Amino acid sequence: MDERYDVVVIGGGAAGLSGALALSRARRSVLVVDGGAPRNAPATHAHNYLGREGIPPLELLAIGRGEVAGYGGQFLDGDAVSATPVDGGFRVELADGRAVHGRRLLVTTGLVDELPEVPGVRELWGNHVLHCPYCHGWEVRDQAIGVLATSPMSVHQALMWRQWSEDVTLFLHAQAEPTDDEWEQLAARGISVVVGAVAAVESDGDRLTGVRLTSGQVVARDALVVAPTFTARSALLQSLGLPVEPLEVMGRVVGSAVPSTPVGSTDVPGVWVAGNVTDLMAQVIGAAAAGLKAGAGLNGDLIAEDTRLAVAARRATTARQVFSAAGERELCDQVLGDRRHGI
Repeated sequence: MDERYDVVVIGGGAAGLSGALALSRARRSVLVVDGGAPRNAPATHAHNYLGREGIPPLELLAIGRGEVAGYGGQFLDGDAVSATPVDGGFRVELADGRAVHGRRLLVTTGLVDELPEVPGVRELWGNHVLHCPYCHGWEVRDQAIGVLATSPMSVHQALMWRQWSEDVTLFLHAQAEPTDDEWEQLAARGISVVVGAVAAVESDGDRLTGVRLTSGQVVARDALVVAPTFTARSALLQSLGLPVEPLEVMGRVVGSAVPSTPVGSTDVPGVWVAGNVTDLMAQVIGAAAAGLKAGAGLNGDLIAEDTRLAVAARRATTARQVFSAAGERELCDQVLGDRRHGI
């Protein structure tokens, strides 16, 4: 398989589908390569997406796929593992040995949430173990919320989640105690602080019931907030020589991302990015907006190339006509007229 497209989109989440939709509507040939492992698959609903509030994430992607297909966009299920610059674009290699060719690449591979190594966290991730208050705060409003301290940002996290519940407890776990100013802030907002390492998150089936300390004490909670490390899925971009830069907050690396311009172009001409692979904090609607912006930029880049190629072809055709027999005869008629057969 060595099919050729104007744009190969790698990653079929909100950013990739939004870019593919814009490009398909621009009458570009588009292929979306997707491994079928969206970051938000564990979540039951997506939020803050205007017009689609509360929609299940997989349903949103299914709707997006249908819209892209409606404008001629195509799909290929599989994992793209590397890309190589070739004449006229890029060759994308899949894990199963297949390959596709695109004049341009839009990489929207997202990120991986690296969770704290606390038993029970991963099993409840996305439903009762949370990280984004704007994604999940309303759903756990007025419940007993715990915040697992994993960075210097944890006090800030606890203060933020206090907006959604009066019952917030900060578990210091392995972090240093708050500063005097932070203790005052926590006390003023009525946030409890538990000192001691957390051993596990306890649950009753699929529902979180409490946080167990290494001392054996169990603090009843309905939800637990953690701060993952956000690691960009960047292997394919690195195969093209693109760098991955750490993102640091308050002296701690919270993740990594591939740098890009505001419209998604990268240091490798012809390679564009959108969504969480370049913007770790983008929510679903922000990733979709970035995909649209990148798609428009890509189309503009292709228009410029199409125009350059058309001009070059026209010049070549004109040159051939001038030096052909017919061209010579026409030029002779214009210059000599009836005198061409003798003086």
